Amino acid sequence: MYIERLKAGGSDSAPQRRSGFWAEIETLKSPEKKEVAKLPSVGAAASSSDKIRLPDGKPTVIVFLRHCGCPFAEKVFKKLSALSHKQPDIHCIAVSHSSTAATEKWIPQVGGAWSTDVVIDERRDLYAQWGLGLSSVWHMSAPSVLYSVYRLGTDEGVWNRPTESGTRWQISGAFATDEGGVVRYAHVAKAADDMPDLKAAAQSVGITVEEEATRS
Repeated sequence: MYIERLKAGGSDSAPQRRSGFWAEIETLKSPEKKEVAKLPSVGAAASSSDKIRLPDGKPTVIVFLRHCGCPFAEKVFKKLSALSHKQPDIHCIAVSHSSTAATEKWIPQVGGAWSTDVVIDERRDLYAQWGLGLSSVWHMSAPSVLYSVYRLGTDEGVWNRPTESGTRWQISGAFATDEGGVVRYAHVAKAADDMPDLKAAAQSVGITVEEEATRS
């Protein structure tokens, strides 16, 4: 696993951190708007950057997470890390827009990264580059979403954790690319509880995934 920080203008100018109640409040503030690129379509060449270089010679599954502390981010990350362990032929990448410190603290809490590479995109530039913009209030707090939070906790023991950084407004998503860097799977969350099917993502690049290859 590696953790890298995306830098703006060649220097690290991360915002001053708050903790506890005030950190939670910060995540509800409207973040800086980005120029969001067109969503990569299946069959098109994937976007490449210094932080996610494609193609890299292996099928790749990239998950753009919600903020660290979100139970939906936790469930998806667990499934991705399990996939990375069971299927070494797939390069699994998780992108976090929470801070390096918050992400490093969160990963062990949710079971570890296994063979998943983690990229820190605190400025959300990669999210925008892959067509992922900001959501609405309904996206993250509709009654159906709040009920899904409750069910995830009661059914699977995955509850909200303290959120130290990031934004609740960022839309999550997942993509799979083949060895040649062509997009074969794309999923953009329609709501906070709309999670990608990583089994389908793996199958789209020719990898058969057994049911036990994911953790809940």
